[in-house]
Amino acid sequence: MSQGNNTPQGILLMVATTFVFAVQDGLSRHLASEYNVLMVVMIRYWFFAAFVMTIARRKAGGLRAAARTSQPILQGFRGLLLAAEICVMVVAFTILGLVESHAVFTCYPLLVAALSGPVLGEQVGWRRWSAIGVGFVGVLIILQPGMAVFDPAAVIPLLAAAMFALYGLLTRYVAREDTTATSFFWTGVMGALAMTSVGLWFWEPMSGRDWLFMGCLCITGVSGHWLLIKCYEVAEASAVQPFAYLQLVFAALIGITLFGETIRTNVALGAALIVAAGLFTFWRERLQGRAR
Repeated sequence: MSQGNNTPQGILLMVATTFVFAVQDGLSRHLASEYNVLMVVMIRYWFFAAFVMTIARRKAGGLRAAARTSQPILQGFRGLLLAAEICVMVVAFTILGLVESHAVFTCYPLLVAALSGPVLGEQVGWRRWSAIGVGFVGVLIILQPGMAVFDPAAVIPLLAAAMFALYGLLTRYVAREDTTATSFFWTGVMGALAMTSVGLWFWEPMSGRDWLFMGCLCITGVSGHWLLIKCYEVAEASAVQPFAYLQLVFAALIGITLFGETIRTNVALGAALIVAAGLFTFWRERLQGRAR
């Protein structure tokens, strides 16, 4: 199949991906409120690693080819960083809920844009810096740092966004020498090893009903990544990426309907500013890509 030639199908796949990942976040919120976060993320990673290794086996060269890299320290650090970011974000779900956590986390593409200069040596023009500034005004509106009732816990999803942005930048950096299959392999295997080394110490017996939820969590994790891979196979990333913001919408709907969360006015306004700034950034990148 030729890449980047079916944008409508790519958009549908991205919408499906964001819905599946939002369901995964809802399941994570429920399980992490009942059991230790490290154990929940560990079991999720076992299935993710099995999925990654299954894909690697099917490709030419098998596991050995997938694992081969000239930058093992960077690849290993990427895997550890993503595992830590998932733990931080799941903690945010249990403390702040899905709506507010996702509203803040949505700023990660702006962090990627801001850090692409120092990390990757890319040019960041004044228009993109303006969009980044607008996005962070949105973050401040959500966090309300000047209010007497400011909750320090609101910084948790901001930390997760910063970690995920750095993970994304490192993924772009290692892609200069390694294939996507190699990066994917290291992400799953390193994350599983790291989470197993800490998660086993926090093992708790789980009810039969929650094992069912855990099974659904593992399935959504694997299917979400599979859909994302397929999405990027059929369409250009710049064409489908704006639709990734739908995860905020789906997560908010799950938070409101299943967990009784509410959307405060400042959160809605701040999230709208962040999404608008992010969409402008993607639009600028697309224009520059066409110019090149």
